[in-house]
Amino acid sequence: MLICHCNLITEKEIEETIVQLLDQDPWTLIVPAKVYHTLQKRGRCCGCFPNVVETIIRVTENYHSRSEANGEDVVSHLDRVRGLRVQYGSITHERRKADHRAA
Repeated sequence: MLICHCNLITEKEIEETIVQLLDQDPWTLIVPAKVYHTLQKRGRCCGCFPNVVETIIRVTENYHSRSEANGEDVVSHLDRVRGLRVQYGSITHERRKADHRAA
């Protein structure tokens, strides 16, 4: 599935990049800019960033659930990530208002 239309980045490429970053340091905080920098791309319109954040959270949860890390460490780390999502939020989806209609 195509996540970023501006740079033609697929979901699979983003997932592989996240796993690569987690292999380097399992407790690093991964943000969309870090993923794009690793892919040697730049966010242009940045409308895809909410989807990238959701992919980061999903892949990170799966990565840590398969790892040998202590469960308490994983839960506290993921709670911090979820707190950031609530704080900075996905209130808008791709910068569109709830009443936005295409065409």
